[in-house]
Amino acid sequence: MSGGMTSRPGTDPHPIVLFDGVCNFCNRSVNFVIKRDKRRYFRFAPLQTAKGGEIARRHGIDPEQLDTFVLVENGRAYRKSGGALRVARRLGGLYALAYGLIAIPPFMRDFFYDWFARRRYRWFGKKDECMVPTSEVRERFLMD
Repeated sequence: MSGGMTSRPGTDPHPIVLFDGVCNFCNRSVNFVIKRDKRRYFRFAPLQTAKGGEIARRHGIDPEQLDTFVLVENGRAYRKSGGALRVARRLGGLYALAYGLIAIPPFMRDFFYDWFARRRYRWFGKKDECMVPTSEVRERFLMD
């Protein structure tokens, strides 16, 4: 599956970010989004959790493929750079300008996305277990 989208019926009230819960870079990225998501728009689920795996499978995504970032919004799943750029757009301000990169064909954007994803553990490390959200943001995580 490319960095495009997949559709499934039904929508969640909040967009959900599915991410690799043991990846240090991915966890930092989630914390980056949480800090800048002033409207508390996004919800989060590690792919390694039951809920994250269920959501991924519902959208035809193998939750064992931890090299992808997924944004589920309005019943559609946007993977890799497509998902990341849509999140940036929702953060507003200067971050929204990054959405202009959506004009680059997905195969080109995702070439660089995949190149980085293959090296992220080596460069940033990984944890033995998924991150545990702080009490201030716990209600934004779908962990069950």
